[in-house]
Formats: sequence, C-alpha cells, structure tokens
Amino acid sequence: MTATPSAPFIAAKPEPRQRFVQCASPGGLHRMAYTEWGDPANPRVLLCVHGLTRSGRDFDRLAAAFANTYRVVCPDVVGRGLSSWLNVPNYYTVPQYVSDMVTLIARLDVEKVDWFGTSMGGLIGMGLAGLPDTPIQKLLLNDVGPHLEPGAVGRIGDYLGKPVRFETLQQGIDYAALLAQSFGPLTSGEWREINTPLLHERDGAWYFRYDPRIAQPFTATTDEMAAAGEAALWGALTAFQGPVLVVRGEQSDLLSRETTAKMVAQGRAVSSVEIAGVGHAPAFMSAEQIGIAHRFFLGAGADGS
Repeated sequence: MTATPSAPFIAAKPEPRQRFVQCASPGGLHRMAYTEWGDPANPRVLLCVHGLTRSGRDFDRLAAAFANTYRVVCPDVVGRGLSSWLNVPNYYTVPQYVSDMVTLIARLDVEKVDWFGTSMGGLIGMGLAGLPDTPIQKLLLNDVGPHLEPGAVGRIGDYLGKPVRFETLQQGIDYAALLAQSFGPLTSGEWREINTPLLHERDGAWYFRYDPRIAQPFTATTDEMAAAGEAALWGALTAFQGPVLVVRGEQSDLLSRETTAKMVAQGRAVSSVEIAGVGHAPAFMSAEQIGIAHRFFLGAGADGS
C-alpha cells in the first residue's frame, strides 16, 4: 500500500550527545562513534543504523522525534563518520558490524532494543535479529531485504571507494546529493543537513570521511558468496519472531516488489508499506515518513509522550 500516515508531534529539537565505544575485530581494536538522544537512563532504546557510505547523523530528525519516548542511539558503522577505520579491510562485512552492535548494546546496558535499519543498516539488523536470544524486539527495514537487485548492486559498485576531492564543502554536499538523489525530493538545506557530516577538510580540500577500502570486500563478493549471504538473511528473517515493517521506496532499484511480497509471505510477522515518489532509500526526514516509523514502533494514535 502507499503510505499516507498522519505526522507525529515533534517537539523542539534536542541536542545529541557524541560518544564512542571500543570494539574488536580479528585485526585489532577500533572505536565506533555514536550519537545519543533522549534520557540516557531510559531503558527503552531505539537503534538507528545507516546505509553503506552514510553516517548516523542521517537520523537527526527521526531521533529528535522519538527522543521523548526512546533513548535513541545512532552509530557510525566502523569505517564511516567519526568511527575508526579497520586495520584489515576484509572485515568490512555484516558479521563484523553485527559484532560491533552487540558491543554497543552491552555498553548501553539494556537487554532489548528496537531497530531502524536503512539499506546496509537493515542487513545488519536482519543478521542480529536472526540470532538466538536476539536483543531486537521490533525491526524496521528501510528499503532492503535478503535479496538485492543486481543492477542496484552494480550501480553502487560504480562509485564506491572511488577517490574524489572537492574544492569546497558545498561541492561535496552537492556531489553526495547527486549520489543519493533517489532518497527523495529534499531541499538544499536538508541535503546540507545530512551530507555535511559525511565530509571533512584536509589540506585545503574536502573529502568523504568513509574508508574507501570498504569497497574491497564489496567488489570481491562472488556469486556463490552472494547466494550464501542471501540464504542466511532469508533464514534470519524467518527465524525472527518480532514484528517487522518493510518500507519500500516506490522507485527503488534495490528492493523489488517481488522481494517485498516474499518477505511478507515468509516472515512470521512482516508487514510492508510503499512510499510514493521515492527510490532507494527513503530519507525519513519529513513528518509524513517519520509518522510511518512512529506508528510502527509506538502504535497508532501514540503521541510519543
């Protein structure tokens, strides 16, 4: 169905707290950055995990909308944003990211979390949700599923990890907006809001913060490896017993309607919604889109208070 939910009440925007947690990989230790919103003592936690080359600051508006009800935690997945880069790039994979999220949840000192995952963040969420004794209670998958359309994967591979240099911050913001134009019709101010955290200045020029070596395991994935990973994610989705909402952008080239329907059919408690006029992946910056998440996590008619 096409989403036309009522918007939730959004209070004055609170300020996030910037924090870090130490994680481990077989190649050594690394720090994962995360922003935290709301009462730090609130046991009700919403984890928001971003896409492949993005950052946790993509969720600032969503986090502000939920901060009265949740302690909202938005990590920069390792190799992105303010997080460390891995010593061994071969570990830029979903199993490592799942391990890091388990460490983060332990740092938060909670037993259960709700999960909002965009693209790669949804793959990480599925990986964790399918494990025995998973801490995930509710899972929102933003334009992603176990099966990824090959054309979209190829499109991403065309730009991933390629060296780019910008003379000004605005050039970088505009280029990132071009790569992410399918997020939806955002204003110039909204693009600046979510793309500025992706960039940093060095020696008088601007560069993306993400480690270009994240492309190495991405491009090294064989058809056999991709098939095994897809099978594992289908198994994770069917094993998860909590509610799942699959959000699909109407024009998405990564998540097909056929895959969405299969997820609804095979999962235990999976529903779906489609957002008109958007591709991969809905930005969840508008009140209408935030309303979709609000109704899923808090229930119809909840005001977040």
